[in-house]
Amino acid sequence: MASWNSIQLEITYRVLGWMGFACWSVGGYPQVILNFRRKSSAVQRQYWEKYGYGQMIPVAVNDVAFSAHAVLLTAFVLFQIAIYEASRGTQKVSKIAIGIVVAVWSGAAVCVFVALPTHSWLWLINIFNSIQVCMTVVKYTPQAFLNFVRKSTEGFSLGSYLLDFSGGVTNYAQMTVLAIDQDSWVNFYGNMGKVLLSLISIFFDLVFMCQRFLLYPSKKAPIPPPPPQIISKDKESLEPLLQSSSDHPLKHTV
Repeated sequence: MASWNSIQLEITYRVLGWMGFACWSVGGYPQVILNFRRKSSAVQRQYWEKYGYGQMIPVAVNDVAFSAHAVLLTAFVLFQIAIYEASRGTQKVSKIAIGIVVAVWSGAAVCVFVALPTHSWLWLINIFNSIQVCMTVVKYTPQAFLNFVRKSTEGFSLGSYLLDFSGGVTNYAQMTVLAIDQDSWVNFYGNMGKVLLSLISIFFDLVFMCQRFLLYPSKKAPIPPPPPQIISKDKESLEPLLQSSSDHPLKHTV
């Protein structure tokens, strides 16, 4: 099994990885990670058989923690949508979205049954990575298109995408550090899903920032005039003063 050649690069690699995790999500799930690592020996063996036993596995602990966190957080949001009517409002899931979800789950189920007899777990993980990349594009595209149609980014939270951009950069930098230390770029095409996710996140986040600051910058709303009733009330309060001054004109002494 391969080991690090430089302690400094190893430390940099791990720091960048956890910085990306902190930007992409919050917290960790040690028990989930432990269970995953104990039952992943078959996948690791298949990876080494394909890319060489001298290569380091390019999946870090923060990758597993982020995936587990994303699944739990998304499930919780779906639960909120189901129980809170105010969250749904008049919105409905489009037929296109339903079709995509059905196609993805059906395809994933077919792939599981194909991989099951031969225990082709590495192939199955690569398929799931490809699905994740496609769904990421599907996730980002409607927001970019909506901003373009509206010619505005009002109501669009840029903070989450700035963090998303930071997560994409740090995760890509993490893989670069590993490649430099091992003097091998196998981890890039050996974990193509992570590479594409980072690049897609960076690309769309740059598009959103360009829309926000260059194409459709937010304009300061003008200060609205006071309501008519306030103006009339102020005028009524001034009338006695005006009358008193007119009843007693000022006398000028020569």
